[in-house]
Amino acid sequence: MDLAPLLSTQAAGSTDVARQIEAACREHGFFYVTGHGVAPDLLARLANACAAFFALPQAAKMEIAMARGGPAWRGYFPVGAELTSGRPDLKEGLYFGAELGGDDPQVRAGLPLHGPTCSRGRYRSCAPPCSTTSAR
Repeated sequence: MDLAPLLSTQAAGSTDVARQIEAACREHGFFYVTGHGVAPDLLARLANACAAFFALPQAAKMEIAMARGGPAWRGYFPVGAELTSGRPDLKEGLYFGAELGGDDPQVRAGLPLHGPTCSRGRYRSCAPPCSTTSAR
């Protein structure tokens, strides 16, 4: 799926991209994107950070469990911890976003989904690719 039209100042292709996204989600449940503007080296750094994180023992990953993420709704979740249509699903994951410190106005205002994730504890090494990627 080429997202370049969504990044353009021209609205001409946005409707087509939206329709393609809808069709892919309804028919297949996922899609791959291109034209997003994220540099290949940054994607490689993020993939490496993710591979290293998910290779850790379960106890280490749980150090940044979502339950510890507060209103930022960020962190790790193990297999079975998320529900799809009321049933535990078979994936583990890591929600992250732009790393915002406690002094950020959005964090101070208590805006949901804003705050830290990767910079906690031993996972500081994943913070730069997480922050840069999520800022796109």
